[in-house]
Amino acid sequence: MGLLILLIGPALAAATDLKVSDVVLEPCPAGDQGTQPELARPSGASCWALRGVVVNPGAKPVMDTDVFGLILDSSGEPVLPNRTRVGSIGDVPPGRSNFALRLAVPAGTPGPLGTRSVKARGFSSPVRTRAGIDDELLPLEEALEPQ
Repeated sequence: MGLLILLIGPALAAATDLKVSDVVLEPCPAGDQGTQPELARPSGASCWALRGVVVNPGAKPVMDTDVFGLILDSSGEPVLPNRTRVGSIGDVPPGRSNFALRLAVPAGTPGPLGTRSVKARGFSSPVRTRAGIDDELLPLEEALEPQ
């Protein structure tokens, strides 16, 4: 007689690639909390806002969506050479959605900055622990004001 073992666990989350367009990279607004003016110094970092449109062609939200791409300086060299994941935009509802996220770029990086190969990838169900209502977020984790 054979032995049947049934393993029950969380459902696997399928990854979904989303199209990104209308990408703009600009300095964070002067009053934005991500600029952290009290920390401004030559050896620090500058706050940049990456904005664009992401399209979810499906009928359900895509969750825990990350944005990937290359951030380039004025000579076309990568600003963050060992990092292609530039941030998270959370859940993306079906259809077109605007997104915005902050990037910390080394101070003194020659601009203007540009982007290449920006794309997004999310999942069919949550893959990260979510911040609670009472959890404190760092300034770069706070939502960026829409433009």
